[in-house]
Amino acid sequence: MTATESKWLDTETRYDSGVYNKHQVVMVRAEGATVWDESGRSYIDCVAGYGVANIGHSHPDVVRAIQEQAGKLMVMPQSIPNDKRAEFLQELVSVLPKGLDRIFLCNSGTEAVEAAKKFAITATGRTRFVSMKRGFAGRTLGALAFTWEPKYREPFGAAVDNEHVSFVTYGNIDELRAAITEDVAAVIMEPVQGEGGVRPSNIEFLRAARELTREKGALLILDEIQTGFCRTGKMFAVEHFCAQECQNADGIRCGCKVDSQCQVVPDGMTLAKAMAGGVPIGAFAMTGAVADKMPSGGHGTTFGGNPLAMAAGVAAIRAMKNEGMVEQAREKGEYFMDKLRAIDSSKIREVRGMGLMIGMELKEKSGPYIAALEHDEGVLTLAATPLVIRFLPPVTISKEQIDQVVAAVEKVLKNVNPREVSKAEVKETKQSE
Repeated sequence: MTATESKWLDTETRYDSGVYNKHQVVMVRAEGATVWDESGRSYIDCVAGYGVANIGHSHPDVVRAIQEQAGKLMVMPQSIPNDKRAEFLQELVSVLPKGLDRIFLCNSGTEAVEAAKKFAITATGRTRFVSMKRGFAGRTLGALAFTWEPKYREPFGAAVDNEHVSFVTYGNIDELRAAITEDVAAVIMEPVQGEGGVRPSNIEFLRAARELTREKGALLILDEIQTGFCRTGKMFAVEHFCAQECQNADGIRCGCKVDSQCQVVPDGMTLAKAMAGGVPIGAFAMTGAVADKMPSGGHGTTFGGNPLAMAAGVAAIRAMKNEGMVEQAREKGEYFMDKLRAIDSSKIREVRGMGLMIGMELKEKSGPYIAALEHDEGVLTLAATPLVIRFLPPVTISKEQIDQVVAAVEKVLKNVNPREVSKAEVKETKQSE
């Protein structure tokens, strides 16, 4: 079936708002790291819903939990306690860095950033923020103020309050020190920049951010929306930067659980994406000192913490633990990056990442190659800056599938002439998270 023969593609395109660059394919089913279109063609999914399907599409434990909960209770506001919500909160806190034991539940990463912004203001009595160049925090007007890329902010002009946000170069400690003044409420940053090109931080910069914010009475908020829940080969990416003093007797880093005064553990973390195995969910995790400064009724949400998402979240986090997905992501990520680095192509500038959050930076625009991977090879990837091919496969991807992806990448880098790829095909690849 061709794209022009698909009634579903035609219908969605006709009624959709138009803000998305639509791929010319309709997906109807998925399992693990494989998705199928309406004609039955299979694809290896290295997009995973922009990093949502970490535990694989339609994980049976999550499916079962949703089915069971849907027959009991789907909606209950957070003003009325719920058994499944309490269970989820307990499960989530059990995997968070020590001290982050107060949770505001919502429905998405952008909502988590909006909550973090408000909690930071009430916790400090300040209204200025520091964010990162090349950083991405979301698209609502409040979160957009922290998003660096001008093309996202400029269409909305003065409605985006950038007067209260200073952007610093990711990794530049001198710029960070100058920006954190006495009127700054919080520094918000990704431990690995996703949209900005899959760029990991370094321990010196993250430790400086922790030290400087403590010194100035500001909060450190880490955006783990994409990096959290096994994606980087740790439950959370901050664990890669745990201070040396926190290592146990075997030399294994504790994940910031031994000492809440660890030199990288933040005052808050924004969470979403993979937390509920594919069901919309978000959270801002914080210390009690931050939570207690928000007045009663100071923030809220209708659907946040709904029992259906909570049931999915409990099942998803337990699957991550029971199936060793942290270890899987670390091992498979190393394997994947080693294979990509072994490709003999003068078009590759660098392969970088953590775990299964991988970026391949090219010396030319990545769009034609992303398009060819989908249309010719049945591999779904996405862009991260115009030059980077980003790979965010489910942790459940097999090594055989990784080998297929690498072979496909090698093939398109060798055979694709960017000038021969249609503009329509390339346009499909430009939509960001």
